Amino acid sequence: MARISLVEPAQASAEVKEIYDSKMKGKPGNIQKALAHRPAMLGNFLGFYASVGRSLDRKVYEAVYLRVSLINGCHYCSQHHIQGAKRAGLTTDEMKALKAGNYSGFSASDQVALRYAEKLTRTPDGASDADFAELKKTFSDEQIADLHMLIGLANLTNRVTGPLALEVEFPEEKI
Repeated sequence: MARISLVEPAQASAEVKEIYDSKMKGKPGNIQKALAHRPAMLGNFLGFYASVGRSLDRKVYEAVYLRVSLINGCHYCSQHHIQGAKRAGLTTDEMKALKAGNYSGFSASDQVALRYAEKLTRTPDGASDADFAELKKTFSDEQIADLHMLIGLANLTNRVTGPLALEVEFPEEKI
């Protein structure tokens, strides 16, 4: 059970209802319901969330987000990104490999992104010039900026949903 109340659509203010309806088709998840206590923050967060990672291939986006969530042990985000990973075309075997930290079945560029995401998740100040040289072999500066924000976003949401004890809103899947 969530550690704070969740703002359900029926109890939401007009401002929150507008956000729920316009940005979430009237179906907010529990993270949005928790953030709805601060409507301006919710609206800004949703805009930021939607903007991150857009220069990256959707499959690598979901693989990175899922791997960061698995490293951090964030059940809520892992469940959401298992669904996103499936929609992006990741197979069950690829998701199992991500869980195990085995990137060998991924493309060379995906491996670079996944290794870097793992490094920053485990050691936030661990980025080196050598890491950037490796990233620049495959990714543009725009993509590197997007990858950084994606890794940061995944770590942020992992650290919000877990401590708030947010429950998954749909049937869970194991990988």
